[in-house]
Amino acid sequence: MGFPKGRRPVVVAVAALLALVAAAAIGYRVLAPAEVSTPAKGDLPPAGTPAIGTVGRLPVAPLIVDGRLRVYAAERQVYADQPADSRYRVTPFWSYRRWPAQLNGVLAEGTTVVSRWSDGKLVALDARTGRVAWRADGPEPGAGFTSRRTGAATVWDPRGISVAAGPPGRPVLVVSGEGRLRGYALADGGELWRVDGDPDCRTDLGTTAAGRVVSVDSCAGPATVEFRDVATGGVATRWRPPDAGTELTVTPVGCLTPRSQCRGLRTSGPGDAAGRGWLVGPGEPVAAPTLDVEDVTLAGDLAVGNIGPVLTGREARTGKERWRRGDLGEVRVIATEPGRVHVLTGAKELVTLDSVTGAERSRFPLTVGREGTGWDPGRAYAADGYVAVERLREGARPDDDDPAWFLTAEPVVLAAT
Repeated sequence: MGFPKGRRPVVVAVAALLALVAAAAIGYRVLAPAEVSTPAKGDLPPAGTPAIGTVGRLPVAPLIVDGRLRVYAAERQVYADQPADSRYRVTPFWSYRRWPAQLNGVLAEGTTVVSRWSDGKLVALDARTGRVAWRADGPEPGAGFTSRRTGAATVWDPRGISVAAGPPGRPVLVVSGEGRLRGYALADGGELWRVDGDPDCRTDLGTTAAGRVVSVDSCAGPATVEFRDVATGGVATRWRPPDAGTELTVTPVGCLTPRSQCRGLRTSGPGDAAGRGWLVGPGEPVAAPTLDVEDVTLAGDLAVGNIGPVLTGREARTGKERWRRGDLGEVRVIATEPGRVHVLTGAKELVTLDSVTGAERSRFPLTVGREGTGWDPGRAYAADGYVAVERLREGARPDDDDPAWFLTAEPVVLAAT
């Protein structure tokens, strides 16, 4: 039995409309903005003391938090596993996803993990549970997930997001993007201050150990370094290196974490390729010639780097030598953390030194299984006595794709020192 001829077009039209509505509903469910939070189902284990040596290899770069778990970045996800000394990546302890925004940066301070997204949203997670602690709107970064497949740039070197000590017991999160600079209370995400400017003539660099926000401003004249109070956002000091030209490149040095709580700067300009080093504190920067060399870094109050084949630790302010190690051969300082300097030898041995005395704390080959030492170090990171290093193919070039860039599918080697 069919429909009358006069009703048949109406039925067809209704059916088509219903199909369109169903397709739209499905499309909305798939493509609509979404947030999926999967908190931990149990408690974190007590902090342990891992055995010194290579722990294992990982496909992605870990951010060590509280010495007990590892936090990772993916294009639309931040997640964690534990324990920190697990040989391989294991089932996530907790996970947080957003769609369609992309993860742009991750920063950890204490047990708070702050994630920054391409739409400007800031989401803080309690690292112990994975639950959302707070959300806030921030400046858009102007980019999405910019890391290679390990996510190292997102967790080890996030741009436009840093932290500093504010009033006693109140760390301040500083976020910048597209000319806007914001300060937030890390505890609850409350906005403390805001500064707007021209992104074409101001570059925000990070924070100092003295509680300042560092920017380079060239909007009203020659490039000038601005130091803002992290608690209020107000300009405390404007400074230019003596004899500086109109152009100025400024690089933070000796940061506790990338671009956070830095103790020094290196400045350079046209015709000054070597650059000049400075110590930063509550007032104007103080010249530190020991930091003029690009490969020298700050470890506490000491400038650590090579003088020929000898690794030395010298007082950054006076240049007075405090220790030297001529027994290591050609080495490269790959990471520092409070009290420790981690260097990699030409034979791919990871040597950890006491940053104050130069005494050796540990030494072992940074190898996994039978993979050998035929690789070049990429990005590196250290926290809580752990060191993680990307292993690159020898001779790899920055424009290579990931398979040609990384040594293996699990290119990150993790070690306990």
